[in-house]
Amino acid sequence: MRNFVLIYVNGQRHELRGPRLFQSLSDFLRYELQLTGTKVVCAEGDCGSCTVFLGRPRGGAIEYRTVCSCIQYLYQLDGCHIVTVEGLKYDGQMNPIQSAMVRCQGTQCGFCTPGFVVSMCALFEGDGPITEHRLRRGLIGNLCRCTGYEPILKAGLAIDASQVKRLDELYPPAPLLLALAPASNDAVLVQDSDRTFFKPTSIADAARFKQEHADCVIISGGTDLGVQMNKGVRALRTVMSTAALEPLRELSVSNEQIVAGASVSIAELENAAAKALPEYAALLGWFGSPPIKNAGTVGGNIANASPIGDSMPAMFVLNAEIELTGVNDSRRVNINSFYTGYKKSVATADELITRVFIPLPKVGEVFKLYKVSKRKDLDISSFTAAVWMSVSDHTIGEVRIAYGGVAATIVRLPKTEAALNGQRISEALFDDAADVAVGEIKPISDVRGSADYRLRLAANVLRKFFIETFGGGSNGDGRGPNGDGNGHPPTHAKSRLSALDVVVRK
Repeated sequence: MRNFVLIYVNGQRHELRGPRLFQSLSDFLRYELQLTGTKVVCAEGDCGSCTVFLGRPRGGAIEYRTVCSCIQYLYQLDGCHIVTVEGLKYDGQMNPIQSAMVRCQGTQCGFCTPGFVVSMCALFEGDGPITEHRLRRGLIGNLCRCTGYEPILKAGLAIDASQVKRLDELYPPAPLLLALAPASNDAVLVQDSDRTFFKPTSIADAARFKQEHADCVIISGGTDLGVQMNKGVRALRTVMSTAALEPLRELSVSNEQIVAGASVSIAELENAAAKALPEYAALLGWFGSPPIKNAGTVGGNIANASPIGDSMPAMFVLNAEIELTGVNDSRRVNINSFYTGYKKSVATADELITRVFIPLPKVGEVFKLYKVSKRKDLDISSFTAAVWMSVSDHTIGEVRIAYGGVAATIVRLPKTEAALNGQRISEALFDDAADVAVGEIKPISDVRGSADYRLRLAANVLRKFFIETFGGGSNGDGRGPNGDGNGHPPTHAKSRLSALDVVVRK
């Protein structure tokens, strides 16, 4: 078992022992390697100034994805290749993307510029033309306070793609794979005074370590833990990484369900849902920036247990099941029975989340998701909702409704569901159900919204669901822009709710 973490930075090998690996990647780059092109502004993954490439051995290649280096800690990165903005130059000169930023005056103070350059380079790692829409979506995680973005977009559109080299051209993968592929599958144990880091290579070893260390914190993407540590809210003493647990990276899609390992990234889940569950993919599109979605994981979102987690309400109404694996066996728990309170769950001391099973809606079932936040992009939800129901012959069958941001956990609304179950579709029915929903929750006021605001959203989201799904007809015939004239809503109908288009009724 190794007692150090091995990483490469811009093609150079680094072995990290002892206290060195208990620091953020951005600090290591800036203060130890003097790679100060990587800037730190927010230290919570919001601004993108610290964006770098993170390459992991996958299937005989190095798979590169952008991440925010301020919330990635070195112990997460064993067997990885990091490429910073300094590592993107061509033979000591600016690359075409950097040149375009200069030519189009895409920079003023320059603090955010390295992050923009890295994110633009990531777009050219993919295929297809670089359109303005693709640029805007790809740069969601990069904020600028100077230019107003227009010169940056012009720079991106002015780049000649034929002149851009991909990372595999700058860093041939063969020698990197020779060192990193074996390292990524090695077990690692590092102890530094009162801190311990462990990277197991089997789920059984992980379960035993968790059982033996009551203070063990499992880290995968670390997008929330990194923020907590940077802000001094939390100090981790015993950390276990899931990076070498390959079964946790498995992802499969069938006609019946999506099965995602706990270490599957939100970006990977979004891609898998694009065809199988487009309503979910559309929501995940607004989940966060590409660097956050590249790092954040399915299991991490579930374990984090946030009452405003964007990925969660959908799982509640679809009756997703969470696989928990311990020292002796595995079990599956319906997510509706998983949480016992704020940040608490039924998982035992030795159990870790290994997979989640997400059933897909069938014909005759409608599934819609809603998110309300102050900004559409890159913002934490004030309120989230999911609605699933079966409909036949103008009549509602089974109903499942879940709200987020109104309690200590995501909650189902059994009284509201009962008020709709078995009823003929009408506007009056949904108005009545909206009133029931308001009486079923007791939200708090906080920086993202008042209790009264959330109560009004709780009511109006059901009215919006009725209008979008059944066309708004008060006679319950289902006719309208989304209905088929027979009271059957289209499966996976897309939601268009935002904070601005929710009509607040008194």
